[in-house]
Amino acid sequence: MKALRFWKMTALVVAAVVVAACGSSRGLGRKSGKLRDEAALAGATAIQQADTLTKGDFLLKVSDNAQVNRFITSKVKFSVNMGNREMTLTGNLKMKRDDVIRLQLMAFGFVEAARLEFTPDYALIVDRINKQYLKVPYAQLEFFRHSDIDFHLLQALFWNELFQPGRSRLTERNLKKFDMSADIDNQNIIAMDSERLSYRWLTDKTTGRINMANILYVDHVSGNYTLNWDYSDFRLSNRKMFPTHHKVTFTTPDKEVKLNMTLNYIGNDEDWETRTQLSGKYRQVTVDELLRRFMSL
Repeated sequence: MKALRFWKMTALVVAAVVVAACGSSRGLGRKSGKLRDEAALAGATAIQQADTLTKGDFLLKVSDNAQVNRFITSKVKFSVNMGNREMTLTGNLKMKRDDVIRLQLMAFGFVEAARLEFTPDYALIVDRINKQYLKVPYAQLEFFRHSDIDFHLLQALFWNELFQPGRSRLTERNLKKFDMSADIDNQNIIAMDSERLSYRWLTDKTTGRINMANILYVDHVSGNYTLNWDYSDFRLSNRKMFPTHHKVTFTTPDKEVKLNMTLNYIGNDEDWETRTQLSGKYRQVTVDELLRRFMSL
């Protein structure tokens, strides 16, 4: 019974990620938490501008908080909530800058049950339990194709950094395109709007540390969509602070997925293969087939 319960829990985690990654093609939106205060203060179309020099210096401080390590690795505790289902699992997080983001879900602490891997070219979801996988270019996923979200944006969210859609690096010239509002609770709000989405970051006014990232799209017909990513419990990693607690909430008009990740430590292990190789025993499936199988458990 314990083994069956674990498989169901693992399947629900993967299903939650698939729902979030491959969901609505209409985008994201819905201001939540502290950003409601910002909306009331600044309005829907304007953000109070700070002094140019002050804004530029502060944005450089935020950008300079980025990790210098090429690798980040850690044991991770996952807590997932989707609808009335809740579960906790353990696993591993392995990342190499500009190359791969990998989440491994472990059975009983030592057997890999599922793997989620994102590279600049494709997303890979491996179901070790049923020997099946989904490997698909981002262009074939409606959500990614229509929302400006790509690997480098995902990477910035995992690495606690500013991002600009379509760019793998931010230069000082790029930073001039960001806006900054007056502080709320000793935090500055950094903002950027693209053709489809709006982006907001809550940053510590003193340290420039990013405490929250928010991506939103407001659809007046179908409803609002939000991706909210909170960061806390920062610890030192090679002279830079890095959050060990990530709280991710993806909200659509009809569902909400919550994922908490707690990093047990922050390492920089380089001794691992950055691409998953699968044997001929694995069968490739479609997104719909993978979701139907998981959600039926």
